[in-house]
This record gives sequence, C-alpha cells and structure tokens, in this order.
Amino acid sequence: MFNAKRFNDFLKLVCIFLLLFCSSLKAFQTKQIQSKIKLPAGFEISIFANNVPDARSMALGKNGTVFVGTRKKGDVYALPDKNKDGTADDRYIVATGLFSPNGVAYRNGSLYVAEINRIIRFDNIEKNLKNPPEPVVIYDQFPDKTHHGWKYLKFGPDHRLYTAIGAPCNICVPDEEIFSSLVRLTADGKKLEVLARGIRNTVGFDWQPKTHFLFFTENGRDNLGDDVPPDELNKWTQKGQHFGYPYCHGGDIADPEFGKFKKCPQFVKPEWKFKAHMAPLGMHFYHGSQFPKKYHRQLFVAQHGSWNRSTPHGYRIVLLKFKNGKVVSESVFAEGWLEKNDQVIGRPVDFLELPDGSLLVSDDYAGVIYRISYLEH
Repeated sequence: MFNAKRFNDFLKLVCIFLLLFCSSLKAFQTKQIQSKIKLPAGFEISIFANNVPDARSMALGKNGTVFVGTRKKGDVYALPDKNKDGTADDRYIVATGLFSPNGVAYRNGSLYVAEINRIIRFDNIEKNLKNPPEPVVIYDQFPDKTHHGWKYLKFGPDHRLYTAIGAPCNICVPDEEIFSSLVRLTADGKKLEVLARGIRNTVGFDWQPKTHFLFFTENGRDNLGDDVPPDELNKWTQKGQHFGYPYCHGGDIADPEFGKFKKCPQFVKPEWKFKAHMAPLGMHFYHGSQFPKKYHRQLFVAQHGSWNRSTPHGYRIVLLKFKNGKVVSESVFAEGWLEKNDQVIGRPVDFLELPDGSLLVSDDYAGVIYRISYLEH
C-alpha cells in the first residue's frame, strides 16, 4: 500500500542530498577557479563567499556585513562575517525581484540600492537581515531604459550619492539630456545635479586620495573593430565638463557617424586609455596598510572582459600607478579568469576594501566574492 508520509520523507531526503551535492560541487568548482588565479608574490586569494549568483557592486555595513547588488538576477545579498575571519558566515537575500539592482551603498545604518529607474533605501538593515523592512523610495525619476541602464552607486566625500545614467544605445545622440551623464543627489534624494555629460557608460568610480578628484571608468563603443576605440579612465573636476560621447572617443578619435558634428579638442581627454573592449568596471584607490607600501593610494581596476572582439582579452585585475597625481603605468595584478584556450571561468566586477586592508573582488560569472590578502609582512 502506498504510504504518502514515507514517500514525502523520502523526497525530503532526496532534496537535502541534492542541495548538499550542489553545494559541494559549487565549492569544488570555486576552489578550481581560485587555484588558477595568479597574483604577485606574497599575495593570496581565498573565497569570502561562493554562492552569490551574478555578484556585482559591493558595500560594507557598520557591523561588517558585505552587501552585494546584482545586474540580471534582481536580488540584493547580505554576507555577514561576524567573527571577522575573512569568510562570510551566512548569506541572506534582503531584496528580490528588483529592477537590475546593480548599485549599493551604505550610510548611517541604511542600505541604498540603485535600480535602473530609481534609488531605494532599507533602514536599520543590519539589525533586520532575516526580515528586511520595506524600502523607502529616495528618487524615482530615472529613465527605465535597460540598455546601459544599470547603475553604480557610492557616497562621495561631500556625503552625497553619486551615480551615472548610461547611453540607451551603442552609439547615438540620446533623446533626453539625462542620458550619458554623471549625477549626484542629496541622501534624501531631494536635489539632483547633473555634473558632467558625454559619458557612454560607467559602472565604476572612486575619489583619489588627497585631491578628492572623482575618477571613473568608461566603456568605449562597439562595432568599430577589435582594437578601436580604447576604453577610458576619466577624471571629473568641475561641473559642466563633457567627455566626448558620442562625438569623440579616447580624446582624439572622431566617431564615424557623429564626429562631423563636434570636434575632439573641445572635450575632456581621458587620463588613461585601456585597450579596446577590456570593459573596465569597478575601481578602487587602495587606502589600507596590509599591502606593501608601493600599492598605497594606487588604483585597482577590474577589467570585466571583452565580448565584441574576435580574440577575447581582459578578465583580469590591473594596477594603475600614479605619480604626482597622474597615471604613469598599467600592469597586471591578478589574472587567470581567461584560460589559454579562451575559456572564460570568471569576470571580476567590483572591489571592496575591508578594515584589515584585504580586498574583496566580486565575480558575476562564477557567482563568487574573492578575498585578496597579503601574507608577507
């Protein structure tokens, strides 16, 4: 005779087994990736969290919780590390079903999340990871176009929220002025300022130590060939600046469609040119003391990797060295996410510096948060 209770108990055991098997398989695959990453002597890469699908931008809570946004999945994760051992103790999904919640920022106990069309806020979030509050809408007047619509979000030295609105196309003159711009808002969302224009798409920026100038990455247009135009690192210093899109690329390359309308010399030139299609995303000026002195106040950049190129490149972390406030060199800091057979095993996205000076790196392809630390002191 069929016993429904025993059958249900059996199904539960099967589900538990499958969950454990999948978790073990994921951990094994993550370890395989970790073992292939090459770093300078003295550095080590470990796994902070390995079950974070589509992990993108990160922010750090007052009590050490790492918050992680996603671009495609619609979730926002919380990864507490209560014992401060460099590994997440647990994983919570504090929001789900959001509209590409790529950007996250934290201030005064609240988590700010940038969706494509708005910014929302979760108050007292670290005290309510298991039962998050309903979000407060801070600003909801951004366009809802998905092309380059996902946003980076960060508080600046002036305590205001900074973000950007990408161009709704590969190459075009947008039909609304808010597109292809860098903006900032007060923390309550009541005052929006457009700071700069002519920015195709940036999902990574940081403020240079001492000068407090805002540097940001920018991905160049596609479909002009394997090596044109360069991706860029730009510097914003004053309101009203224009960085060239869609008329000029890399400071001196006129766009074949729109370059005839405006000339390159009238735009702000990039501070550094990356190779085309490297897709530089997150960036971070290192402030800590754990890494050797030569890394202090230097810039780490995550090169997410190419898609619009016959031979892929990128999929790595580079270090930009500054001297007298200017970039003087680019060197590879971490690589191995692109294997010799052009097999992609990971795509670094963003950085988060922890209080001990170690550096977290998100990977939206493998769904992993890595921790890079320096062992030789």
